Amino acid sequence: MSSSVDKSVGICSTFDSGNIKLVGPISVASGVHNVPLEIIPEMFTEVDGRAHFQWYHFRASGVKDKKCCFKIVNAGKASYPDAYIGYQSCASYDRKYWFRVPDTVYNKTNGELCFEHTPVQDLCYYAYFAPYSMEQHADLVAWAGTTGLASVRTIGYTCDGYPLDMVTAGTGPKKLWVIARQHPGESMAEWWMDGFLHRLLDAHDPMARKLLEEATFHVVPNMCPDGSRRGHLRTNARGRNLNREWKTPCPENSPEVFHVLREMADLGCDFNLDVHGDEELPYNFIAGSEGIPGTPSPSTSPLCSVYVILFVE
Repeated sequence: MSSSVDKSVGICSTFDSGNIKLVGPISVASGVHNVPLEIIPEMFTEVDGRAHFQWYHFRASGVKDKKCCFKIVNAGKASYPDAYIGYQSCASYDRKYWFRVPDTVYNKTNGELCFEHTPVQDLCYYAYFAPYSMEQHADLVAWAGTTGLASVRTIGYTCDGYPLDMVTAGTGPKKLWVIARQHPGESMAEWWMDGFLHRLLDAHDPMARKLLEEATFHVVPNMCPDGSRRGHLRTNARGRNLNREWKTPCPENSPEVFHVLREMADLGCDFNLDVHGDEELPYNFIAGSEGIPGTPSPSTSPLCSVYVILFVE
Protein backbone atom coordinates (compact mmCIF):
# COMPACT_ATOMS: atom_id res chain seq x y z
CA MET A 1 0.00 0.00 0.00
CA SER A 2 1.52 3.32 -1.08
CA SER A 3 1.56 6.25 1.29
CA SER A 4 2.71 9.83 1.35
CA VAL A 5 3.70 12.36 3.99
CA ASP A 6 1.57 15.42 4.77
CA LYS A 7 3.71 18.24 6.14
CA SER A 8 0.82 20.69 6.19
CA VAL A 9 -0.67 19.19 9.39
CA GLY A 10 0.80 20.71 12.55
CA ILE A 11 0.75 19.40 16.13
CA CYS A 12 1.35 21.80 19.02
CA SER A 13 1.06 21.56 22.81
CA THR A 14 3.07 24.59 23.92
CA PHE A 15 0.22 26.28 25.78
CA ASP A 16 -1.54 26.15 29.14
CA SER A 17 -2.00 22.48 30.16
CA GLY A 18 -0.62 21.24 26.84
CA ASN A 19 0.99 17.81 26.71
CA ILE A 20 1.85 15.73 23.63
CA LYS A 21 4.69 15.26 21.17
CA LEU A 22 4.73 14.13 17.55
CA VAL A 23 6.97 11.07 17.25
CA GLY A 24 7.07 10.51 13.51
CA PRO A 25 5.98 11.76 10.11
CA ILE A 26 2.27 12.16 9.39
CA SER A 27 1.65 9.56 6.73
CA VAL A 28 -1.36 9.44 4.42
CA ALA A 29 -2.69 6.07 3.27
CA SER A 30 -6.11 5.26 1.83
CA GLY A 31 -7.21 8.80 2.58
CA VAL A 32 -6.36 8.58 6.30
CA HIS A 33 -3.82 10.90 7.94
CA ASN A 34 -1.99 8.84 10.57
CA VAL A 35 -0.61 11.02 13.36
CA PRO A 36 1.78 9.20 15.76
CA LEU A 37 1.90 10.82 19.22
CA GLU A 38 3.28 10.24 22.70
CA ILE A 39 2.23 11.73 26.04
CA ILE A 40 5.18 13.34 27.83
CA PRO A 41 5.81 11.80 31.29
CA GLU A 42 6.10 13.91 34.43
CA MET A 43 9.03 13.84 36.83
CA PHE A 44 9.67 10.56 38.60
CA THR A 45 7.60 10.48 41.78
CA GLU A 46 9.48 8.81 44.63
CA VAL A 47 6.46 8.00 46.80
CA ASP A 48 4.57 6.44 43.87
CA GLY A 49 7.67 4.86 42.36
CA ARG A 50 6.96 5.98 38.80
CA ALA A 51 6.78 8.85 36.34
CA HIS A 52 3.08 9.51 35.84
CA PHE A 53 1.36 10.36 32.59
CA GLN A 54 -2.16 10.12 31.19
CA TRP A 55 -3.38 13.64 30.52
CA TYR A 56 -2.97 15.00 26.99
CA HIS A 57 -3.99 18.30 25.41
CA PHE A 58 -2.86 19.47 21.99
CA ARG A 59 -3.83 21.43 18.90
CA ALA A 60 -3.96 20.05 15.37
CA SER A 61 -3.74 22.60 12.55
CA GLY A 62 -4.27 22.26 8.82
CA VAL A 63 -6.78 19.48 9.36
CA LYS A 64 -10.01 20.78 7.81
CA ASP A 65 -11.86 18.01 5.95
CA LYS A 66 -8.98 15.57 6.54
CA LYS A 67 -9.73 12.21 8.09
CA CYS A 68 -7.18 12.02 10.90
CA CYS A 69 -6.25 9.03 13.01
CA PHE A 70 -4.45 10.28 16.11
CA LYS A 71 -2.46 7.43 17.65
CA ILE A 72 -1.11 7.82 21.18
CA VAL A 73 1.41 5.02 20.95
CA ASN A 74 2.49 4.97 24.62
CA ALA A 75 -1.03 4.94 26.11
CA GLY A 76 -0.53 1.38 27.33
CA LYS A 77 2.25 2.59 29.64
CA ALA A 78 0.11 5.37 31.14
CA SER A 79 -0.59 5.49 34.86
CA TYR A 80 -4.10 4.06 34.46
CA PRO A 81 -4.36 2.48 31.00
CA ASP A 82 -7.63 0.70 31.81
CA ALA A 83 -9.25 4.15 32.05
CA TYR A 84 -8.94 4.30 28.25
CA ILE A 85 -11.26 1.30 27.84
CA GLY A 86 -14.62 2.64 26.68
CA TYR A 87 -13.21 6.16 26.77
CA GLN A 88 -13.90 8.87 24.17
CA SER A 89 -11.47 11.71 23.57
CA CYS A 90 -12.60 15.32 23.99
CA ALA A 91 -12.35 17.85 21.16
CA SER A 92 -13.14 21.51 20.55
CA TYR A 93 -12.89 24.07 17.77
CA ASP A 94 -13.30 27.18 19.92
CA ARG A 95 -11.89 25.91 23.29
CA LYS A 96 -15.24 26.71 24.90
CA TYR A 97 -17.60 24.00 23.66
CA TRP A 98 -16.13 20.52 24.02
CA PHE A 99 -17.55 17.36 22.51
CA ARG A 100 -16.60 13.68 22.52
CA VAL A 101 -14.97 11.85 19.62
CA PRO A 102 -17.00 8.64 19.35
CA ASP A 103 -14.44 6.83 17.16
CA THR A 104 -11.98 6.36 20.03
CA VAL A 105 -10.49 2.89 20.54
CA TYR A 106 -7.92 1.62 23.02
CA ASN A 107 -6.05 -1.48 21.87
CA LYS A 108 -4.81 -3.40 24.92
CA THR A 109 -2.65 -5.63 22.73
CA ASN A 110 -0.37 -2.92 21.36
CA GLY A 111 -1.15 -0.26 23.97
CA GLU A 112 -2.30 2.37 21.46
CA LEU A 113 -5.13 4.83 21.97
CA CYS A 114 -6.53 5.85 18.58
CA PHE A 115 -9.23 8.38 17.81
CA GLU A 116 -10.41 9.13 14.28
CA HIS A 117 -11.90 12.51 13.49
CA THR A 118 -12.51 14.60 10.39
CA PRO A 119 -12.45 18.23 11.58
CA VAL A 120 -14.66 20.78 9.87
CA GLN A 121 -12.33 23.66 10.81
CA ASP A 122 -8.65 24.37 10.18
CA LEU A 123 -7.85 24.07 13.89
CA CYS A 124 -9.07 21.50 16.38
CA TYR A 125 -8.06 20.97 20.01
CA TYR A 126 -8.03 17.56 21.69
CA ALA A 127 -7.76 16.72 25.38
CA TYR A 128 -8.13 13.89 27.87
CA PHE A 129 -10.97 15.84 29.46
CA ALA A 130 -12.38 19.33 28.91
CA PRO A 131 -9.56 21.57 30.21
CA TYR A 132 -10.06 24.18 32.90
CA SER A 133 -7.26 26.63 32.13
CA MET A 134 -5.37 28.84 34.53
CA GLU A 135 -6.97 31.82 32.74
CA GLN A 136 -10.38 30.39 33.61
CA HIS A 137 -9.15 29.92 37.17
CA ALA A 138 -8.04 33.58 37.29
CA ASP A 139 -11.46 34.65 35.98
CA LEU A 140 -13.23 32.51 38.59
CA VAL A 141 -11.41 33.91 41.62
CA ALA A 142 -11.61 37.48 40.26
CA TRP A 143 -15.38 37.07 39.82
CA ALA A 144 -15.72 35.66 43.36
CA GLY A 145 -14.05 38.78 44.72
CA THR A 146 -16.55 41.06 42.97
CA THR A 147 -19.70 39.40 44.34
CA GLY A 148 -19.62 41.26 47.65
CA LEU A 149 -20.03 37.89 49.39
CA ALA A 150 -16.42 36.69 49.40
CA SER A 151 -12.84 37.76 49.84
CA VAL A 152 -9.89 36.42 47.87
CA ARG A 153 -6.42 36.01 49.33
CA THR A 154 -3.10 34.61 48.17
CA ILE A 155 -2.03 32.20 50.91
CA GLY A 156 1.31 31.30 49.33
CA TYR A 157 3.16 30.68 46.10
CA THR A 158 3.94 27.52 44.18
CA CYS A 159 7.34 26.26 43.06
CA ASP A 160 6.82 27.96 39.69
CA GLY A 161 5.80 31.18 41.43
CA TYR A 162 2.06 31.06 40.83
CA PRO A 163 -0.31 32.29 43.54
CA LEU A 164 -2.26 29.78 45.61
CA ASP A 165 -5.71 31.39 45.77
CA MET A 166 -8.20 31.01 48.61
CA VAL A 167 -11.78 32.28 48.48
CA THR A 168 -13.44 32.91 51.87
CA ALA A 169 -17.18 33.41 52.32
CA GLY A 170 -19.64 33.28 55.21
CA THR A 171 -19.76 34.45 58.82
CA GLY A 172 -20.83 31.32 60.69
CA PRO A 173 -18.85 29.58 63.45
CA LYS A 174 -18.23 26.32 61.61
CA LYS A 175 -15.04 26.33 59.54
CA LEU A 176 -15.64 24.41 56.33
CA TRP A 177 -12.83 23.81 53.83
CA VAL A 178 -13.30 22.82 50.19
CA ILE A 179 -10.23 22.07 48.06
CA ALA A 180 -9.98 20.70 44.52
CA ARG A 181 -7.58 19.49 41.87
CA GLN A 182 -4.76 18.15 44.00
CA HIS A 183 -4.21 16.02 40.90
CA PRO A 184 -3.93 18.57 38.06
CA GLY A 185 -5.12 16.19 35.33
CA GLU A 186 -8.50 16.02 37.06
CA SER A 187 -9.76 19.18 35.40
CA MET A 188 -13.34 18.03 36.06
CA ALA A 189 -12.66 18.79 39.74
CA GLU A 190 -12.26 22.49 39.00
CA TRP A 191 -15.33 22.45 36.76
CA TRP A 192 -17.13 21.14 39.87
CA MET A 193 -15.59 23.97 41.90
CA ASP A 194 -16.78 26.52 39.36
CA GLY A 195 -20.38 25.38 39.80
CA PHE A 196 -20.02 25.14 43.57
CA LEU A 197 -18.74 28.71 43.93
CA HIS A 198 -21.34 30.13 41.58
CA ARG A 199 -24.11 28.63 43.69
CA LEU A 200 -22.51 29.38 47.06
CA LEU A 201 -22.09 33.04 46.07
CA ASP A 202 -25.56 33.42 44.56
CA ALA A 203 -27.22 36.16 46.63
CA HIS A 204 -30.67 34.96 45.54
CA ASP A 205 -30.21 31.33 46.59
CA PRO A 206 -31.87 30.78 50.03
CA MET A 207 -29.87 27.61 50.75
CA ALA A 208 -26.60 29.36 49.98
CA ARG A 209 -27.55 32.33 52.20
CA LYS A 210 -28.39 29.94 55.06
CA LEU A 211 -25.08 28.12 54.70
CA LEU A 212 -23.13 31.39 54.74
CA GLU A 213 -24.93 32.37 57.95
CA GLU A 214 -24.08 29.11 59.71
CA ALA A 215 -20.54 28.51 58.43
CA THR A 216 -17.41 30.14 57.09
CA PHE A 217 -16.14 28.56 53.88
CA HIS A 218 -12.47 28.52 52.91
CA VAL A 219 -12.22 27.40 49.29
CA VAL A 220 -9.06 26.56 47.31
CA PRO A 221 -10.30 26.00 43.74
CA ASN A 222 -6.98 24.68 42.40
CA MET A 223 -4.43 23.04 44.70
CA CYS A 224 -1.89 22.42 41.93
CA PRO A 225 -1.50 25.40 39.58
CA ASP A 226 1.98 24.30 38.46
CA GLY A 227 0.87 20.84 37.41
CA SER A 228 -2.22 22.27 35.74
CA ARG A 229 -0.16 24.68 33.67
CA ARG A 230 2.48 22.05 32.82
CA GLY A 231 -0.03 19.47 31.60
CA HIS A 232 0.62 16.96 34.39
CA LEU A 233 -1.71 14.22 35.52
CA ARG A 234 -0.78 13.71 39.19
CA THR A 235 2.06 15.94 40.34
CA ASN A 236 3.30 19.48 40.92
CA ALA A 237 6.41 21.13 39.46
CA ARG A 238 8.70 19.06 41.73
CA GLY A 239 7.08 15.75 40.89
CA ARG A 240 5.21 15.56 44.20
CA ASN A 241 1.83 13.86 44.38
CA LEU A 242 0.10 16.33 46.70
CA ASN A 243 -2.34 13.71 47.94
CA ARG A 244 0.66 12.00 49.57
CA GLU A 245 2.21 15.11 51.14
CA TRP A 246 -0.17 15.94 53.99
CA LYS A 247 1.72 14.18 56.77
CA THR A 248 4.98 16.07 56.31
CA PRO A 249 4.59 18.78 53.63
CA CYS A 250 7.80 20.44 52.52
CA PRO A 251 7.70 24.19 51.77
CA GLU A 252 10.37 23.69 49.07
CA ASN A 253 8.78 20.70 47.30
CA SER A 254 5.08 20.76 48.25
CA PRO A 255 4.35 24.38 49.21
CA GLU A 256 0.71 23.98 48.13
CA VAL A 257 -0.09 21.55 50.96
CA PHE A 258 2.23 23.35 53.38
CA HIS A 259 0.39 26.66 52.99
CA VAL A 260 -3.10 25.13 53.17
CA LEU A 261 -2.24 23.17 56.31
CA ARG A 262 -0.84 26.31 57.91
CA GLU A 263 -4.07 28.17 57.16
CA MET A 264 -6.17 25.30 58.48
CA ALA A 265 -4.21 25.39 61.72
CA ASP A 266 -4.60 29.18 62.01
CA LEU A 267 -8.26 29.46 60.99
CA GLY A 268 -9.62 26.13 62.19
CA CYS A 269 -11.08 23.23 60.29
CA ASP A 270 -14.29 21.43 61.26
CA PHE A 271 -14.91 19.80 57.89
CA ASN A 272 -13.01 19.35 54.65
CA LEU A 273 -14.02 18.25 51.17
CA ASP A 274 -11.26 17.20 48.79
CA VAL A 275 -12.78 17.15 45.28
CA HIS A 276 -11.43 14.69 42.72
CA GLY A 277 -12.40 13.23 39.36
CA ASP A 278 -11.60 10.15 37.32
CA GLU A 279 -12.21 9.13 33.69
CA GLU A 280 -13.44 5.73 34.87
CA LEU A 281 -16.22 7.42 36.89
CA PRO A 282 -19.10 9.42 35.39
CA TYR A 283 -19.08 11.84 38.33
CA ASN A 284 -16.79 13.75 40.66
CA PHE A 285 -16.05 12.26 44.05
CA ILE A 286 -15.14 13.86 47.34
CA ALA A 287 -13.00 12.87 50.32
CA GLY A 288 -10.89 14.60 52.92
CA SER A 289 -12.63 14.66 56.31
CA GLU A 290 -11.11 11.42 57.49
CA GLY A 291 -8.50 12.10 60.16
CA ILE A 292 -9.98 15.39 61.43
CA PRO A 293 -10.56 15.00 65.21
CA GLY A 294 -14.25 15.09 66.12
CA THR A 295 -15.54 14.51 62.59
CA PRO A 296 -18.08 11.68 62.63
CA SER A 297 -17.65 8.84 60.19
CA PRO A 298 -20.29 8.08 57.54
CA SER A 299 -21.22 4.95 59.50
CA THR A 300 -22.19 6.98 62.59
CA SER A 301 -23.61 10.17 61.10
CA PRO A 302 -26.49 10.21 58.59
CA LEU A 303 -25.62 13.81 57.65
CA CYS A 304 -22.01 12.90 57.02
CA SER A 305 -23.01 9.88 54.97
CA VAL A 306 -25.13 12.10 52.73
CA TYR A 307 -22.44 14.69 52.01
CA VAL A 308 -19.19 12.74 52.16
CA ILE A 309 -18.17 9.80 50.01
CA LEU A 310 -14.82 8.45 51.11
CA PHE A 311 -12.62 6.75 48.52
CA VAL A 312 -9.49 4.93 49.70
CA GLU A 313 -6.78 5.06 47.04
